[in-house]
Amino acid sequence: MTKANPVLILEDVEKSFFGADGAVPVLRGVGLTLHPGETLALTGESGSGKSTLLHIAGGLETADAGRVQVAGHSLGNMSDTERAAVRCNDVAVIFQQFNLIPSLNVADNIAFQARLAGRSDDGLTVDLATRLGLSEQLRKYPEALSGGQQQRVAIARAIAARPRVLLADEPTGNLDEGTASDVMDQLLALVADTGAALLLVTHSPAIAARMDRRLHLSRGRIV
Repeated sequence: MTKANPVLILEDVEKSFFGADGAVPVLRGVGLTLHPGETLALTGESGSGKSTLLHIAGGLETADAGRVQVAGHSLGNMSDTERAAVRCNDVAVIFQQFNLIPSLNVADNIAFQARLAGRSDDGLTVDLATRLGLSEQLRKYPEALSGGQQQRVAIARAIAARPRVLLADEPTGNLDEGTASDVMDQLLALVADTGAALLLVTHSPAIAARMDRRLHLSRGRIV
């Protein structure tokens, strides 16, 4: 059986930031591919460029050089508006800080990105809430939830949008070990069910070991 084409391709990606002393290289010729349904852990010390790479993969930042292709779209040739459309339709991001909208209840937070993409599905919202243990929380607001519950809402919001590429930046970094393990169980089960590709940044060897593949980033290079 022929393997599906990659949904995420990075080739020779370069990125520098500018400070008082000039350009500071962050990514130096980084490359990776990710196929539908595949999970990939990106590890590395603080400051190695992990989050920058994740943001470039999601179109949140632009590369200085190299090729970035998401779901068949070459981001380097796109306008800001076109990249925003790819983020809305094909990519979902789970942040360490949850980034829930305080003025929306749990149900509306879960449905938020799906509505932006024109794929709102009340049945899916309820199903995800049930699977993630949030059925009793749907009418509550983020401030009334524990950290673990807020992270589950963030996961549900990402999955509800039916992304082709799911990016997670230390999604369990603010959780205790037991809650983190439970959240990862649920995240990986949902990824397996939907066939989304998952690129996950983590400092945890235990979490990295649960992914299909692992890459280590050091001083802006894959090693």
